[in-house]
Amino acid sequence: MDLEEQRVWSENLKALNEMMLNPQEHAQAVQSFLSLHAWLHSSSVGNLSELTLHDAVIKNLDEQTFRKYPVNLSDTKNSIAWHLWHSARLEDMTMSILVADDQQALYSGNWFKKMNTRFTHSGNEMSEEEIDELSSSINFESLLAYKTFVGKKTRQIISMLKPGQFVDKVEQSRIKRLFDENAVTQKASSLADYWSKRNIAWLVLMPATEHIFIHLKKCIHIKEKIN
Repeated sequence: MDLEEQRVWSENLKALNEMMLNPQEHAQAVQSFLSLHAWLHSSSVGNLSELTLHDAVIKNLDEQTFRKYPVNLSDTKNSIAWHLWHSARLEDMTMSILVADDQQALYSGNWFKKMNTRFTHSGNEMSEEEIDELSSSINFESLLAYKTFVGKKTRQIISMLKPGQFVDKVEQSRIKRLFDENAVTQKASSLADYWSKRNIAWLVLMPATEHIFIHLKKCIHIKEKIN
């Protein structure tokens, strides 16, 4: 995914916002989302023949580069491991809980154990020691597999939405689930409060797309810096 493709991707994301607000364009909005979302995961998630932005991060990525923490960049010092985990967790909890009111992918596939990490929350407000622990201990292959699993589930969830649901507000009972399941910690309660004021369309535009896009680009910058 070169710079021109990234520019077009961003322009199409803006267009998606308008489509989701119009129930008459629901089917088109879903297809647009699926196309945009496919570039943020392994090419297998969207059945693409081209390399995705995610693939660009993973290509020739060694474990030392994957786990390096801290890194010396102006916009982040977190590891690639943390960025991939954090973006996958936010996608999982917002799509599984806030949109679908379903079980998180983290638990439905036993990924929590497979990834070899004690952290179940979003990673917001993590201490230096916690980021270092996650970066050094999380299982590389299982994290990638979890991210793929989350991506596929997201596509199923969005494909099942009905016309008009994009403008539905997030239900407060689902916000409560974030805390009950330790998906969001009390230290990061402002994150859940922010989501509680949003609609499904916003969750699609941010945690399920732009947020991942931002973190993948940071991963690429880290990889280039280290290498």
